[in-house]
Amino acid sequence: MALKQHKDEGVRYHQQVDNSKMYVMPFIEQTKPIQEGIRVLEIGCGEGGVLAPFADRGCYCVGVDLACHRIEHAQKFFALQIAAGKMNFHCENIYDEPFVNRYAGSFDIIILKDVIEHIPQQEKFVLHLKTFLKSGGQIFFGFPPWYMPFGGHQQVCEHKLTSKLPYYHILPKGIYKRILKMNGEPDHIINELLEIWNTQITIERFEKIIRKSGLKILHKQPYLINPIYRYKFGLKPRKQIGFINAIPYVRDFLTTCVYYMVG
Repeated sequence: MALKQHKDEGVRYHQQVDNSKMYVMPFIEQTKPIQEGIRVLEIGCGEGGVLAPFADRGCYCVGVDLACHRIEHAQKFFALQIAAGKMNFHCENIYDEPFVNRYAGSFDIIILKDVIEHIPQQEKFVLHLKTFLKSGGQIFFGFPPWYMPFGGHQQVCEHKLTSKLPYYHILPKGIYKRILKMNGEPDHIINELLEIWNTQITIERFEKIIRKSGLKILHKQPYLINPIYRYKFGLKPRKQIGFINAIPYVRDFLTTCVYYMVG
């Protein structure tokens, strides 16, 4: 069954804040010091919780998301910071000309936390991200590789079986869709899961996209147990075992999350 944070924006927000402070920010700081005045953009920001620790450090933060109801929640959570001119949130597409004109060349750090796996035409998308970077700017990516047990995000399903069954998302698309339908999943969930099926971002494919874009991988951390599982399942985060990480393709099946800094 879908977890509480999938339906409760308050729970989701507080998990975002804590995960960002404990794991995302320390990882970013290994290659990019976070100081007052740094400009940070989060794409797919949801309720904006990932940005909270950066705002606390005196960064100017911008969040953008296509889900307008989530942006509305972010605007409520950060009403004081927005009024003070320290943050801004947009329900907008980053390809749209007004957004590009407003923010081209503006950011020291761009954050994409659990976002790239939802994006079509990822090669085009990563190239477009460079539009918003300042000279010397860097991009954080964190995502679950496609072949990991729940790489299809099937944990958002409403039926007990379809939400807890691992690996079946890698079946052929037609069979996968049939299983979801047979178990009574609503159309909006099926459509969301099939969109992720279409993108299938693996470790190998992601790194190839980064190389082709002209960006470089500055730092990387694979996880055997995703840091966010601390909040979802009470599991202690575990970095990936070295010898597993050294085996291309096999590692995709056993790595629940990878963090990258690129620039």
